[in-house]
Amino acid sequence: MGGLPPESTQQAVGYPSLFLLVALGALVPVVPTGAVVSSAAVVAFHQTSPLALLFVFLVAAFAALLGDAALYWLGQRGIRSKNGSRWLAALRRRVTPDRLAQAQAKLEAHQVSVLVLSRLVPAGRIPVMLACLLSGMPLRRFLRGDVAACLAWAATYQLIGILGGSLFPEPWQGVVAAVVLTVLISAGPALWRRLREARRTRRSARRGAASRGQHP
Repeated sequence: MGGLPPESTQQAVGYPSLFLLVALGALVPVVPTGAVVSSAAVVAFHQTSPLALLFVFLVAAFAALLGDAALYWLGQRGIRSKNGSRWLAALRRRVTPDRLAQAQAKLEAHQVSVLVLSRLVPAGRIPVMLACLLSGMPLRRFLRGDVAACLAWAATYQLIGILGGSLFPEPWQGVVAAVVLTVLISAGPALWRRLREARRTRRSARRGAASRGQHP
C-alpha cells in the first residue's frame, strides 16, 4: 500500500512510455510533458531503487532534446523551402507577432544563452525556437544551447515530482499534486496575461465611453 513495486511502475509509466510522451510533446503540443515528468518522478521517488530518479531525469532530458532537434530540423526544411512547410506554418501560428519580436530581441542580446531559459518559461520554447530559425541559426549551435535547456527543464519538473512524492504517503496522491502544480505553472502566466489584456480593454472602452459622453 505504501508504494508501487517496480513491475507495476514499469507497466503504468515505464521509461519507454516516458520517452515517447516527452518526445511527442516536444513535437506536438498535445501532451503536458511537464506533468508527465513530474508524475514519473513521483512514482520513482516511491521506488526502492536509488537509480529510478536518475533514469527518469536522463530519459526525460534526452527525449526533450531529441524532440526539439527533430522540430528544429523540420522547421529548417520549411525555411529553406520556397513553399515553406506545415511544421514551420504551425510554429508561426503558435506565436503572436509581439512574442516573436520579444524573442528575437532577447536572442540578439543574449544569443544562445536565451535557449536555457526558454524551456523554463511557460510557453517560451516555441517563440525562441522560431526566432532561432528565422535568424538562420545552425542546428548544431541550437543544440548546444538546447542541451542545457533540456537538462534544466527535466530537473525542474522532476523536483516538482519529488516534492509531491515527499508530501504524500501514497504515490497516486503525489501524482495528483504534481499534475495540479505543473498545470498551474504552465497555465498561470497565460491566464494572467489574458486577464491583464481584458482589464486594459475594459479600461480603454470606459475611457472611450467617457470621452464620447463629454463631447456629444
